[in-house]
Amino acid sequence: MKNIFGCPVCKEALFAEGKTYKCKSGHCFDISKEGYVNLLLSSKSTDFSGDDKEMVRARTSFLDGGYYEPLRQSLSSLIQKYAPENPAILDAGCGEGYYTSAYSALSDSTFGIDISKSAVKHAAKRCKDAHFAIASVYHLPVLDSSADVIVNCFSPNAPEEFSRVMKPGGHLFYVVPAPRHLWELKSILYDVPYENEEKTEEYGGFELLGVESVKSEFTLTSGDDIMSLFHMTPYTWNTPKDGAERLKGTQTLSVTADFRIHIYRKKA
Repeated sequence: MKNIFGCPVCKEALFAEGKTYKCKSGHCFDISKEGYVNLLLSSKSTDFSGDDKEMVRARTSFLDGGYYEPLRQSLSSLIQKYAPENPAILDAGCGEGYYTSAYSALSDSTFGIDISKSAVKHAAKRCKDAHFAIASVYHLPVLDSSADVIVNCFSPNAPEEFSRVMKPGGHLFYVVPAPRHLWELKSILYDVPYENEEKTEEYGGFELLGVESVKSEFTLTSGDDIMSLFHMTPYTWNTPKDGAERLKGTQTLSVTADFRIHIYRKKA
């Protein structure tokens, strides 16, 4: 295994020793019974940062149904296509670990970080072959030039941090929703549904190699599955009350999932 975790205090390499991670300067971080470590330097509790327990449960229930499996397979295929053998993979914003579990089958140096304690705790239980930490993508506890691959799926984008921790020639796979992703769901929630903005960005130090589309259709046949999808999306926070009530009365919903994977390579 190639360890890429770095001390959030002094930036030196961390190494596992028993039930702790330590650095040469003596900073020490306990490994939880589930197997993750908290590397988020903050005086505030992380219990209510990022996805809460309800959102983690909803994401787990929905994703375990296999509805987003085409996206997971596409990301795994891209890693196999672009990365060296047994790459150091960083899942930046790993959530509950659904996608991370697929990457860990490709490399024993797979790492996931998320600011949500609930999500990381679940990810560590789900995927024993990867290494997880509570952390922010804007302040990655990761060594400079240590990652061969970074995957960022529906999470905050931090290109400067990604450039810092990426090896020259490494690859970033950045996943965003296509304009009409989950359009059928939004048509119930909103009187006038809106399309997501479609754009490509140039980031300093990175070369955009291309954009891969992943589109699939599926039918949800229970109200529970429909509400799980709803509660794992940002719409759960900004949907009008009448739209949410309409969705609660829906028992069958055919849905289009449409993603864009932006493929970047770090310049040498």
